[in-house]
Amino acid sequence: MRRSSRQVRVKRRKDAPEKRGGAFRVALPRARVAARVRRAQEDWGEVHRTVLPNGLRVLTAQAPGLHSAMIALYVRAGSRHETEARNGVSHFLEHLFFRGSVGYPDTVAMNAEVEAAGGSLNGITARDHGCYYTPIHPEEVGTGLAVLGDLIRRPLLKEMDVEREVILEEILDEVDASGRDIDPDNLSKKIVFGRHPLGFKIAGTQDIVRRLRPRDVRAHLERFYTGANLVLAVAGPVRPDQVADLAERHLGRLPRGQLSVDLPAPGWPEGPRLEMVEHDDAQAEFSLSFPCPPERHPDYPAHMCLRRILDDGLSSRLPFEIVERRGLAYSLHAGIDTFADAGMTVIDGACAPAKLPRVIEEVLRVLGGLAERPVPEEELLRVQRRHRMTLAFSLDSAADLAGWYGAGEVLSAPEGFEERCRRVEQVTAADLLRVSRETFRRRNLVAVVVGPSRRRERAAVERVVHGTDALPR
Repeated sequence: MRRSSRQVRVKRRKDAPEKRGGAFRVALPRARVAARVRRAQEDWGEVHRTVLPNGLRVLTAQAPGLHSAMIALYVRAGSRHETEARNGVSHFLEHLFFRGSVGYPDTVAMNAEVEAAGGSLNGITARDHGCYYTPIHPEEVGTGLAVLGDLIRRPLLKEMDVEREVILEEILDEVDASGRDIDPDNLSKKIVFGRHPLGFKIAGTQDIVRRLRPRDVRAHLERFYTGANLVLAVAGPVRPDQVADLAERHLGRLPRGQLSVDLPAPGWPEGPRLEMVEHDDAQAEFSLSFPCPPERHPDYPAHMCLRRILDDGLSSRLPFEIVERRGLAYSLHAGIDTFADAGMTVIDGACAPAKLPRVIEEVLRVLGGLAERPVPEEELLRVQRRHRMTLAFSLDSAADLAGWYGAGEVLSAPEGFEERCRRVEQVTAADLLRVSRETFRRRNLVAVVVGPSRRRERAAVERVVHGTDALPR
């Protein structure tokens, strides 16, 4: 019925937790232009945008070649929009929606209606938004919107004590037996953002969840679930006029309300910072974070290219150097997590505790190499081509289309596929070198380690993080 925030299927966007080079600009060499995977701009498809009288934005991405549709209703409300005393209320409300509404008074009635139309109702809560979504048969979009509309407009918010127990069980996945946080993402966000709401846990803490009351979730519903704060994205073989009419019928009576306001994010902390949490497990998990600008920043496309250079298949630098060449780790990933006004590049993975100092040292060496030497033209071209191809593949997925346009709109960074590709393809090797030198510095490093550790291994990790010469100071 519901899915935890770390298991999102309708994602923020295909590349989005990743955008322009910077001051140095040169014309693209003729060979690079010729080598790109070209599609006429109109072949990307179009998104039709309608704004209802109550302010709710409706986006329809037509994909006539598909045989399924996706409905995704986004809300600009997440843990970022909470107070410390009510942290977790967005996630709690998400759970309660699925307990029933006036028109569909219980879980069985609500889900049976959607499942009979080929769907599977689900929802997620993130730090800066929430999403309620279902795949659906194209002829049954009205059914899906009827259920989602009633779920949002007329929730019963019942059985709160039962749902509280479900959430408390979910939180156990992020803590150890003594209640300490062992989730590297939570720990990293706490170091980077401190007491700012971006540093809050999405589900809240066990103590806060136990204290939340019906009036808290009701107040949150009335404040944020309004026309001005909602975006409906529908993708598939559907007609924009039909989708707009259905949206008006099922969501047009919501009050307009006011757009949620984000408390400005704090600056990146001076480092290096290291937090080590001992936890009894066979492997040690680690997370290495560096600052990244938000999507609309001119340097964001360079960060996207760097992310792909680091981790975009087995031929990219991190998997090749650390997994394939040295056999130091099995799980290793690089990603970007962005918000409206902040972001972070994150390298995370897991390895045997005894190998951890060496793994971290080799990761930092790979990052330092990007700050020392220009990326070869062929390597840059390869990631730019793969970026365009990846977005082209999204045209075959109603979920990817709805996620791209819906999340972009609700997070105030709407962008078409061609615009994104052109921004990425304008990035030069000089841009990458400059951005790497600004980003991959020892003072920007935020490191988190969770797992078993002996004194000698802990000391070795501390020496690597605080004393590495792989990164410029």
